[in-house]
Amino acid sequence: MLPGATHKTNEGPLNAMDVKPVTLEGADIRMVPLTEAHEAEVFAILDPTLTQWFPKPMQTREDVRAYIAEALAWQRAGTAVPFATTQRASGKLVGTTRFANIDRANKRAEIGWTLVARAHQRSAANTEAKLLMLTHAFETWGCIRVEFKTDSLNIQSRTALTRLGATEEGIFRNHVICASGRLRHSVYFSITNDEWPSVKQRLVRRLAAGGRADG
Repeated sequence: MLPGATHKTNEGPLNAMDVKPVTLEGADIRMVPLTEAHEAEVFAILDPTLTQWFPKPMQTREDVRAYIAEALAWQRAGTAVPFATTQRASGKLVGTTRFANIDRANKRAEIGWTLVARAHQRSAANTEAKLLMLTHAFETWGCIRVEFKTDSLNIQSRTALTRLGATEEGIFRNHVICASGRLRHSVYFSITNDEWPSVKQRLVRRLAAGGRADG
């Protein structure tokens, strides 16, 4: 667990793969359960290119409402834990993300469906969010694998995942039919429990350097 970080639920301490809404708190950010009440704040951080690589880009309040409704439906099904990422000092929304495709039997989860306000991309806030989520997955849930996927054309995301320390595993061709009708190829990345200690050290160093270091 991160120094000073806390993991909270409304129902006591978490057990391994006890998948419930949770608050993850670091030095500068607080990741709280995403709710319908965050709709206006999520819409406020959107710009025309922020979700261009989503299978269905978000442009309207209705799109944001559907994004949140999907996240909460998956949460009720026990396969997702969605977050609103906020600054501790101001309470201002930085973005939103989620654990999804949670597989308790095989101790794995995916991190994705991530929105980060343009001003906070490649920032300490984004680095700390990943560190908090990965720490929770590996050290609280006892995951043996955390996975990520992105559009094969999204070079920025692929670069960021490599910088994170994730391993690129391969491309799922014709994986998703986008709203535009384009067939998306998805690139899969993962971090395993064996790799986690070195990835954690990398993220801690990057955070100490302000969130932008590649080491």
